[in-house]
Amino acid sequence: HAPVVNNGGLVYGGGEIDADVSNTALFEGLAARLPKKAVYLASGLRRTHQTLAAVRAAGRQDIPGEIRGYVELNEQSLGDWQGQPIAELFSKGGPWPGFWMTPADNVPPNGESFAQLCERVSGIVPEIAAEYAGKHVVIAAHGGTIRGALAQALNLSPAQALAFGVDNCSTTRIDHYLGDDGAVAWGVPIVNLPAVNLPVANFAAAY
Repeated sequence: HAPVVNNGGLVYGGGEIDADVSNTALFEGLAARLPKKAVYLASGLRRTHQTLAAVRAAGRQDIPGEIRGYVELNEQSLGDWQGQPIAELFSKGGPWPGFWMTPADNVPPNGESFAQLCERVSGIVPEIAAEYAGKHVVIAAHGGTIRGALAQALNLSPAQALAFGVDNCSTTRIDHYLGDDGAVAWGVPIVNLPAVNLPVANFAAAY
């Protein structure tokens, strides 16, 4: 999805926050890249729907005005951490450093671990693949969601999947193959492709 609006450095995780759709170059880049005659889906959070609306406004009138959303594709819920200042959480110590030391299996208070996110994503992705078999499916989702899908496709542990960088408005392509015997195979030809080409200096600065 698109970058989010400035929220003063608060944790948002799986909470609602608006997308910042002011950078039209991002959405023009996506409009030129995304496949024609695709099924468009999103998570249950409005920033993913706002992102697809911005791509539609950038010239892709084939994208429906109403998009089916799946709560199973939502970003990781960070529970009680959501709405708190990131800097304050770091200064408190306690569970927050543990979240970074063991991010995959640590559960924020009243939230979910990344491993739990991977479980729900691995359940819904095959259902979507089966429902729309033979079609291109474009899903506006979240960094955590995409890492979870990569974990399934590449048979990675949740901790390994967290190594992937997933930038706003980037494209990751995952191919689903179903054999006549019901066996499933996956292909991952693209991960984290920027919406627009970045100059070498800017690309390095982004990391």
